[in-house]
Order: sequence, then C-alpha cells, then structure tokens
Amino acid sequence: MKKTLTVLTAALGAAAFSAADAAPQISAQSIIVNPVQTPLSVQVWTDRDTSGTRTPNYYVGDKIRLFTKTNENAYIYLFNVDPSGKVDLILPNNLQSGGNYLRAGETRVFPSAQDNFTFDIAAPYGVNKVLALASREKLNVNQIANFQSQNAFATVNVSGQQGLAQALSIVVNPIQQTNWVSDTAFYNVARGTQAPAPAPVTSAPRPNFNLAVWRSTFRLNTTLDNVHAQYVSYLGNQGFQLRSTSRNGNRIYSTFVRNGRTASILIEQSGTSFSVKFAQ
Repeated sequence: MKKTLTVLTAALGAAAFSAADAAPQISAQSIIVNPVQTPLSVQVWTDRDTSGTRTPNYYVGDKIRLFTKTNENAYIYLFNVDPSGKVDLILPNNLQSGGNYLRAGETRVFPSAQDNFTFDIAAPYGVNKVLALASREKLNVNQIANFQSQNAFATVNVSGQQGLAQALSIVVNPIQQTNWVSDTAFYNVARGTQAPAPAPVTSAPRPNFNLAVWRSTFRLNTTLDNVHAQYVSYLGNQGFQLRSTSRNGNRIYSTFVRNGRTASILIEQSGTSFSVKFAQ
C-alpha cells in the first residue's frame, strides 16, 4: 500500500500475560492471537468486503478505506503488512482525526471524510494483511515505530509478519492478558485494471423468466435483506413459492417451487454492489 498524504491508519491492541498465562500465539492468518478468551472484541474490514472474511481485489491507483469497530472502549492500532514484508503503522498517525481511542460500538473509518489524506493502492502485487489490535490500555509501541514531528506517519522498525508478531508479543506483555484482542483482514493488489463498476439502479432488476439461468450485477444503496425481499416478491408474482432460505455473511441463497419444479436464487453483496443468479 502506498501512503500519499493518503495513508492507512491501523489500530493495534495490547495484551498482557503472567507466567501462569499462555503466551500470545503467532498465526499465519491473524499474525498475533490471544489464546485467552476475553469479552473484548475488535473487527477490521475493507470497503470492498464488509464481512471481513474475504480477500477483495484492488488495483494500482485505487483508493482503499479501512473500517474497525470494538465492543468496548479501547485503543486501536492498525498495521498493514504487504507481500514484500513491509510493515506500516496506519493508526495512530499525525493526520487522523479522532485519534486511536474508540468508544464501545463505534465504527471508525480510515481515512474519514474529514481527513486530508487518502490510502492509495500501489505495488507490490499480492495479498496484504491488515492487523487490528484493540487494548483496554494504551500501548507503548516505541520499540516498533516512532514518530518524527515532521512526518505524518510513523517509521516502523520491524519487517515481516513474523517480526511484527514477535514485537507485539513483547509490547502486550506488561498488561493483563484479557485486556487485548486482535483481528485480521486481507486484500489483494491485483495486476491489470479493474472491471467497470455495475451501473446504479433504483430497484433490483427483474429476472428474465424466459431464461433457464439469468444473471445480473448492479449497484443499489440498500441492504442485502431488502434486495432479497424484492426477488421474493418478483418470484411470488410469477407463482413461485418460497421453500427455503439460508444466509452466510453477505450471501443469501433461496429455493422456490412452482408447478412441481424448483428454482433458486443466489444474491451476493459487496458494499453497494450486488450480483444475482436465478436458475430454474
């Protein structure tokens, strides 16, 4: 990721453990994991994957926004590790409005509409990891990163996922272990250019019931449940009766029956973009 008065901010959390506690674990997926259960939780996601469970594609020149949320008042630290092992401390920084202390239930976006910077996607190509670490106590990350008064973002003294995890294990050591927790999101810097965004619409497009398989992609400023309800209505007007519905994150799959024949619809959401597949 490239920082161009436009950089990422990341929230890092702290954890502590005594000799009787288990040490923080290093995970290929989460970078650093607290093995002790704690009521404190943190979530991090990108603007192209609201579920935080996928690895969306970004292209060189795209702008990215990061979101984080905690269920308790906490200090948040965000780190980005790119495919070459370069580590950036996104949050805190000297530009971000509001600092890195979040209230319970508050969602913070980086950069926000009030910030005078952006996060621009740049090479190297490959998967980036964004680590959010939430701590009930303020952490001393001076051994990991340091700020110079003239710089908007800190200079990071460690490199690589392993190096960051080991450094964070030391940082969280002085505090009670149940006082920190982490989460990780991923995004991929892909080669090529991004496909054109689907055109915006005012309502979900109606299926072509003359086709065995009908597909559509569109943008709509609404919820996944509302789009699903529109298609249940469309199919109901054609005599299809809803038989079953299952939801998994940002996907809804439903089956219908009409005159003894079955049909199905799969709806997926990514931000304001939707994709629909109807089969009969």
